[in-house]
Amino acid sequence: MKKQSGRASADNTPVQGQAAREVAIEVVLQVLKSRYALDDVADGLSKQAKLDSRDAALVRAIATVVFRRYGSLRAAIERRLEQGALHSEKLAVLLMTGAAQILHMDVPDRAAVDIAVHIANGDRSLRAFSGLVNAVLRRIAREKAEVEAEDDPRQDVPEWLFNRWRDAYGETLALAFIRAHREGASVDLSAKNDAQRWAVELNADLLETGSMRLRDKTPIRELPGFDAGEWWIQDAAAALPVRLIKPQAGERIADLCAAPGGKTAQLAAMGACVVAVDRSAQRLKRLEENMQRLGLSAEVVVADVLAMEAESFDAVLLDAPCSATGTLRRHPEIAWIKSADDIARLADLQSRLLDKAAGMVKVGGRLVYCTCSLEPEEGENQIRAFLARHPGFRRIPVTPDEISLPESVTIDGDMRTLPSMAFTGGSQGIDGFFAARMAKE
Repeated sequence: MKKQSGRASADNTPVQGQAAREVAIEVVLQVLKSRYALDDVADGLSKQAKLDSRDAALVRAIATVVFRRYGSLRAAIERRLEQGALHSEKLAVLLMTGAAQILHMDVPDRAAVDIAVHIANGDRSLRAFSGLVNAVLRRIAREKAEVEAEDDPRQDVPEWLFNRWRDAYGETLALAFIRAHREGASVDLSAKNDAQRWAVELNADLLETGSMRLRDKTPIRELPGFDAGEWWIQDAAAALPVRLIKPQAGERIADLCAAPGGKTAQLAAMGACVVAVDRSAQRLKRLEENMQRLGLSAEVVVADVLAMEAESFDAVLLDAPCSATGTLRRHPEIAWIKSADDIARLADLQSRLLDKAAGMVKVGGRLVYCTCSLEPEEGENQIRAFLARHPGFRRIPVTPDEISLPESVTIDGDMRTLPSMAFTGGSQGIDGFFAARMAKE
């Protein structure tokens, strides 16, 4: 690729908005390198850079759009390079953050271009390419209609992942998953009680599943009922597995791999005596903080489920670690930091966790297994293999009235929600979740 001189001023004094965009670039690079969650990386780097809340929100927004449109942004840029390939990953990410603002965010084109050029001029490794940055981003700004015409949704997940979805669900649904992923996710809430009243208070849609979906983007902590602990954030799909347990007041129920605690809160709000288990003390601290705000209680245990010894429970909920491919609407980086090898490794862990959980269920008790994955190996195939290994367990089929989403009940009687599903009121999208319920005989 031919190196070009920049058109920006030789004065490299930072300009307004530059710091946030530089942090956004670093967030994308670190997520790709470390494979850590975008939220965690963005929070850490924003604090390190001492950004105010507004700039920190901009960092997260830019990085999120880059991962949501990662493949199509990169393709649009590469088509507009006059010759050669991108010089470095940092140059690619600088161009992608600029293009994301031009094509998919409410940022003036000129500001997106000028700040990107200024960043390039101030970075020794990018200075020689500031002219290229200017030319490519200006061309993208001029050719928005052409970029839209070139669009292929399949570019915005890795080929291996699209192929898996196509094989499991068919091409039409696979494309629908990607479109839902591109749209992003609304914020859903679970109420401690009286969801109908709180939906009115919060200006939220009350979904048929009982979750509340916010209509506007008021900061969560400023909403009525937050300080009083009347509700918590929880995707509508994530709220369904607890309904399959049908917890009774006073029952002793284990929530395995419990953090950050949405399901623990549901169980406790229904009167169960909950033992919340997770191997991460830091994540359990967050669970305890949430429970304190909500005025709910649970016994919290820091432990590796596979190594713990515990008495039998009336019911066990295993929300197993998984690839989380059903949550791309809210965690778009997952598509680009996971691999098929991760799915195989996690499926092995899930099998061992299921076997452990089986030994913790009383005779006559229930076991609910769930994952936020779209991959059959982490859902349907796990339960098929588990029931073959454990003849003392039988499936209790899910019925449509239990979860108010008839289309999510599979032919085997399990629950499978899909990102493309819609609610009766017209609200679109839900996390991809799998859940199965079994009884110990």
